[in-house]
Amino acid sequence: MTRESVQIPDDRDFSNFRTECHSEEGWTQTYHKGGITVWIQILEEERSLHKIKESPEQEGLRRFQVVKCRMECKDIAAEDLYDVLHDVEYRKKWDTNVIETFDIGKLTVNADIGYYAWKCPKPLKNRDVITLRSWLPMGLDYIIMNYSVKHAKYPPRKDMVRAVSIQTGYLIENKGAKSCVLTYLAQVDPKGSLPKWVVNKSSQFLAPKAMKKMYKACLKYPEWKRKHNPQHKPWLYPEQSTLPSIALSELSIQHADSLENIDESSISEAKEDRDGSDEDSVN
Repeated sequence: MTRESVQIPDDRDFSNFRTECHSEEGWTQTYHKGGITVWIQILEEERSLHKIKESPEQEGLRRFQVVKCRMECKDIAAEDLYDVLHDVEYRKKWDTNVIETFDIGKLTVNADIGYYAWKCPKPLKNRDVITLRSWLPMGLDYIIMNYSVKHAKYPPRKDMVRAVSIQTGYLIENKGAKSCVLTYLAQVDPKGSLPKWVVNKSSQFLAPKAMKKMYKACLKYPEWKRKHNPQHKPWLYPEQSTLPSIALSELSIQHADSLENIDESSISEAKEDRDGSDEDSVN
């Protein structure tokens, strides 16, 4: 998906995202267990566009994967899952990969700008993004999706690698009073030449683990929310939002080729990260 200017997604964009979530063409299944399925697509950067000269043994290093995860969520209402994905304060409790996350400003009643920084498998450098996020209830279903933008007040940090979300989002499909299906689709350029173990680990271990963690967080959310400003849900009630308004003119598209690539292809996995537990608690 190529964008030339910053625009707020319309109904056609949301419809196209739903279609891609359901598509099977071009996807390779890498994981299927316990109601969670993961597929990937491998994309290679068009190096010729950037006039990059490299030796034959380096060819193909600048590649990244599109990941699609689907999880059957029993005992979870679609609206609760939707709230969990929106609630920044709760994310800081359950998402152990988050380093820092906050909302920057609002564009419309269903679109805002936000910052998210996350931990990468050691010893890779951590990544961050600035994204335009938009959301839309569609009947009993919900979609939340985002793509990367630039904001003058939030340039790339020296201690992070600025990644690019080309198209990332969630489709929540209502399957009954206490049942739903979540599809997560992430086309993210990590801006680096990554080692093969990262590609394998992310699709076969990290993605399923993240989905399990989210599932547990959803089960605990209603109780947590009752104790933490239970009526405050600005994603449902826009009048509650205290975010400053941002004009589209303050933003521009974050093109991947304007950011520095780093070569981490020869980095070995940290010993302490080779084994990990799926058990993660939510406070």
